[in-house]
Amino acid sequence: MTDTILANATLVLPGETLRGQVRLSDGRITDIAEGAAVPAGAIDCAGDLVMPGLIELHTDNLERHIEPRPRVGWPHQAAIIAHDAELASVGITTVFDALRVGSVVSNKKANYGEYARALADEILDLRAQGALRISHFLHLRAEVCSETLVAELAKFGAEDRIGIVSLMDHTPGERQFRDVTKLKDYLCGKHGLSEAEFHKHVADQRALRDQVGAVHEAAVVSEARRFGAVLASHDDTTAPQVAVSAGHGVHFAEFPTTTEAAQACHDHGIRVMMGAPNLIRGGSHSGNVAAQDLAQADLLDIVSSDYVPSSLLSAALMLGDVWGDTARGIATVTAAPAEATGLEDRGHLVPGGRADVIRVTRIGQAGAVRGVWVQGRRVA
Repeated sequence: MTDTILANATLVLPGETLRGQVRLSDGRITDIAEGAAVPAGAIDCAGDLVMPGLIELHTDNLERHIEPRPRVGWPHQAAIIAHDAELASVGITTVFDALRVGSVVSNKKANYGEYARALADEILDLRAQGALRISHFLHLRAEVCSETLVAELAKFGAEDRIGIVSLMDHTPGERQFRDVTKLKDYLCGKHGLSEAEFHKHVADQRALRDQVGAVHEAAVVSEARRFGAVLASHDDTTAPQVAVSAGHGVHFAEFPTTTEAAQACHDHGIRVMMGAPNLIRGGSHSGNVAAQDLAQADLLDIVSSDYVPSSLLSAALMLGDVWGDTARGIATVTAAPAEATGLEDRGHLVPGGRADVIRVTRIGQAGAVRGVWVQGRRVA
């Protein structure tokens, strides 16, 4: 492989930015040098930001490609390849594809059927064929309030590249949908439930949680260990909920819904992850705590694009502006997610690191990706 030199760039290094150049060779970062010189054969970045490739821990983007419109299915191979290409185009070089495990099979109207094992096989097969541009791991979103969780988890093993298992509980009146009117708007709008169907759904889900919740929660913690995966919590709302998460050995908290929960996470040494759309839009679409409030309170560690892949870079740059520290903002989408999931070979622009690197032109508060390299090979 020919060496690639990105020169005359604003390098985003651990804890600082400086003008310099970086050399990529044999899939690794082999040298970093300071200065504005442009060696023969190098790419002149003209001051553009050069930083580690972005790392996405939780994205629902694949779902949008598989079902581009409600009840409109799309061929899965084509959807996965398009999803992969979209992520590469916005600077994401490592993704943990979020797949729900735990279904409600007794109510077809709920549109909550099993799909994770079959889709995981297709992702892993395309990866084995070399058909994907970026690095893919699996993130199993384990729905405690479901009927089939234990059986679905049993279909996965340590060989499946499962990097994250998150404990989810979407029981009506709890966590993300503590305000049941917000849940009503969401479900009736997305699935066309009538008033009577919605109220039956609420009653059924609460009864199901009472019946199987404790067993399912214990199974998720046990299975995450079997997979060798990092455990995450989801939508923690209160300090007691965070204490339970800490007892389970949770590494990071996805989208805590209150400042109380975020502060409790930090008190327990749990990293806090918030959604980039929340930050960019100025608030949560579910009426929960604003990501910017947590950032200003120093309670935000990791950012996820959630359902808008391009938002990941924009949010990191925005945080850099909020904190007056570009390197710190970028770390929320590079170093911090890598460290939270045990990926020691990426997330930092350092000699010896994996050559997942992106070039970004700053345009106002946003950024335009001008080049993406994965293991030193240009992919976008």
